[in-house]
Amino acid sequence: MKLINEIGFKKHLMTAISFFLPIICASGFLLAIGNMMGGSSIESFADGFSFADTMTTMGGYGLGFLPMIVSTAIAYSIADKPGIAPGLIVGFVAHGIGTGFLGGIASGYISGIVVVILVAILKVPKWMEGLMPTLVIPFISAFIAGLIMYYIVGTPINWFTGLVTNYLGGLNTSSLFLYGAVIGILASIDYGGAINKVVFAFVFALFSEGIYEPITVLILVSMITPFGLTIAYFIGKIINKNIYTRQDVETLKTAFPMGVVQITEGCFPIVLKDLPRHMIATGIGGAIGGGLSMLWGADSHIPASGMLAVPTMTKPWAFIAALLIGSLVHSIVILMIKKPATEEPETVIKEEEDISWDELNIS
Repeated sequence: MKLINEIGFKKHLMTAISFFLPIICASGFLLAIGNMMGGSSIESFADGFSFADTMTTMGGYGLGFLPMIVSTAIAYSIADKPGIAPGLIVGFVAHGIGTGFLGGIASGYISGIVVVILVAILKVPKWMEGLMPTLVIPFISAFIAGLIMYYIVGTPINWFTGLVTNYLGGLNTSSLFLYGAVIGILASIDYGGAINKVVFAFVFALFSEGIYEPITVLILVSMITPFGLTIAYFIGKIINKNIYTRQDVETLKTAFPMGVVQITEGCFPIVLKDLPRHMIATGIGGAIGGGLSMLWGADSHIPASGMLAVPTMTKPWAFIAALLIGSLVHSIVILMIKKPATEEPETVIKEEEDISWDELNIS
C-alpha cells in the first residue's frame, strides 16, 4: 500500500498531458488543414489519394489512437522504461473495448502500478535477472493489467461515459450556459497550467465520445486573453487610457497572432506583471465566452488549433460571436481595473573604460 500511496496520481496525469498535448496540437492542425482542403481519410492505399487526404488521415491517426498514447505516457511516468510496453499494450485494450480517453488514463495507471509492484516483490534467479526488463516484467505486467481492463475496469468506464453523455445531452439552456461558464473559468485562469490540464483531460474524454461543445469552450477561452488584451489596446486609444508600456505593445504584436492559433503563452510578459488583475479579467471573459459558446452549440471537431478549427464546426458563427463577446468583456474589465501604464526607465549600461597598458607600472 505504501508503494501505491507514493504513486502520485495527479503528478503522472499532468506529466502525461504534457507529453501528449503536442501530439494533439500537431494532429489537430493536420486534420484542420486537410479538412479545409477537402480531404478525407484514406481507406485503401490502392485506390489512390490526394495531398489533402494524407493530411486528414495523419491527423485522424494522431487523435484516434490517443488512448494508447496517454496510457503509455502515464505508465512511463509511474514506472519509467519498464512501464512503456504494458502501458502501450493495455492502452490498445482500452481502445479496443471502446473505453476511449478515460480508459486510456485508467490503463496507464493500472499498468504503471502493476509494474511498480512487480519490480518490488518479484524475485528471480540470478541467471534470469537479465530477462527481467525485456521479458518478465513486460509480459507479466501486460497480462495482469490487460485482464483487469477486460474483466474489471472496462465495463464501469463504459457505463460512466454513457451516463455523462446522456446527462449532458439532456441539459436545458440555463444549465448549458452555467457549464460553459464553469469550464471557461477553470480552463482560462491559470493560462495553461495544472487546472487547465485537468479540465482538458475531462473535456477531451467527452470529445472522444462525440461531445464536442466542452472542448470548444476550452479552445475559445485559450484565445480570449490575447484577443482581449489586443482589443483593450485599441479601446484604450479611443478612451485615452493607456495600460501598456512600449514593451507591452511590442509583446502584443506577437501575442495576438499566437492567440489566433490558440497559443496563450505569448501574453505571459504582460500577464505576469500584474497577475491578479489579469486573472480576474480572464476569468470573467472566459465565463461569458464559454457560457455563450456552450449555449449556442459551437462544436469543434478537432481538439485544438484555434481559428483553424472553425471550418470543422457546424455553427462557426457561434464560436466567433462567443469569442468576440468574451474578448470584449475581458478588454473592458482589464481597462477598468488596471492602472494607466508608466514607462519604465530604460536601463543604461555604462561601458567599461578600456584598460590602457601604457599606464601599467611594474616596479
